Amino acid sequence: MDGPARPSLSDSGPGAGGWLEDLLSCVHCGFCLPACPTYEILGEENDSPRGRIYLMRALAEGRIGVEDAFSSHVNRCLGCRACETACPAGVRYGSLLEKARERTLSESTGGRFADFVLGVLTGRRTSRLAYALARLARKFRLAEFGARFAPGRTGLASGMIAATGRSAGMTGSASSGPLADPLCPGTRETYALLEGCVMSGLYSHVHDATRRTLKRRGHSERPASGQECCGALHAHAGRLDAARALARRNIEAFERSGARIIVTDSAGCGAAMRDYPEWLRAEPGWRRRAEALAERVRDVSELLAGSADPVSPAGNGPRVAYDAPCHLLHAQGIRDAPLEALAASGYSVERLQSWERCCGGAGLYNLQQPELSGRILERKVEEVREGGYDVVATGNPGCMMFLGAGLKRAGLVVNVVHPVELVDQADRNAERRAEYRVTKR
Repeated sequence: MDGPARPSLSDSGPGAGGWLEDLLSCVHCGFCLPACPTYEILGEENDSPRGRIYLMRALAEGRIGVEDAFSSHVNRCLGCRACETACPAGVRYGSLLEKARERTLSESTGGRFADFVLGVLTGRRTSRLAYALARLARKFRLAEFGARFAPGRTGLASGMIAATGRSAGMTGSASSGPLADPLCPGTRETYALLEGCVMSGLYSHVHDATRRTLKRRGHSERPASGQECCGALHAHAGRLDAARALARRNIEAFERSGARIIVTDSAGCGAAMRDYPEWLRAEPGWRRRAEALAERVRDVSELLAGSADPVSPAGNGPRVAYDAPCHLLHAQGIRDAPLEALAASGYSVERLQSWERCCGGAGLYNLQQPELSGRILERKVEEVREGGYDVVATGNPGCMMFLGAGLKRAGLVVNVVHPVELVDQADRNAERRAEYRVTKR
């Protein structure tokens, strides 16, 4: 149903070698070049996965330092991991990139801006204040105003906050109301939901939709008290020590929950949790626990695909375009599940022409590389404009925010929503028509 199987978690163990040995797994065939968004735009070998791996190897062998060319080319990488899908040798480029950025930090004085943003988005105290202010700016439409009229990064940041609001077409339906009554109580696996930082701060309505759709399908939730940010943003920025600390705390929290599976509704978070064994590969005890946790991680779309009898497509339903989050498609290998879930809910969905390519958001990347990320985003915005879509569905908060901001700043009235919100909307409509049926198993 989905993409090619990812490498075995056991391949990430200490016996698999260090950073240099991992770099040597690249055979420099060049299959990754056409898949790389920065290479497509810049046409520079050093801005391709193969070129960056050359630079990483030179650094690992002591032939170059982190200054100048190495840092600039490594920092221009989106980390979208499309090269992993294209690679015939199974090179785990995402891990190599994180380690390259870790070495850049350990041997240079850069990164203060990233540290500041990480503190705002994920710090226990600062994030509460930051998200509260963002919700106020969203509620009183200050963010909407800034998206339309403020220049540069201020306008972009305003647009990203404005894009986190509930879709007007879903208010009072998919975005609100109590949890649904289960139609087959106790018949499926217990789960614990990763609440995360950005998702809990700005996308609580997506969590609500996730909980409702899973309850309708007979899943029961178990709390995972003590859970933290998944660590994805820290790892992408090269702060691997901080990412590892968060991973250990999450492993303990989800072990205590006793849930059979761990559900994420953020593609980046799901990919990070499945990468915990790689992050903790040098600590055998933690690595084994991380492997056990990673095997239990499920994106919500995997649970929704094929879980209900298909609903007849609505003749006057919205025109939905699907754009795959990079860390769902390329990092987790989940290709078809979101489309199957939407189709089963009665939606006629079209893939954007560039649905397999990065939108340019890439975590903190759009703030650190605004010009390049903007050039990458232009293609998506034009495809939405030309397609005349009502809704774009994508399953990652960074993608939803960045693409939503781009559409707003382009003057397009197109909602960007999580697929689970559309499934929840269809469920509630079908319940009102007494058409909803859960597949018996």
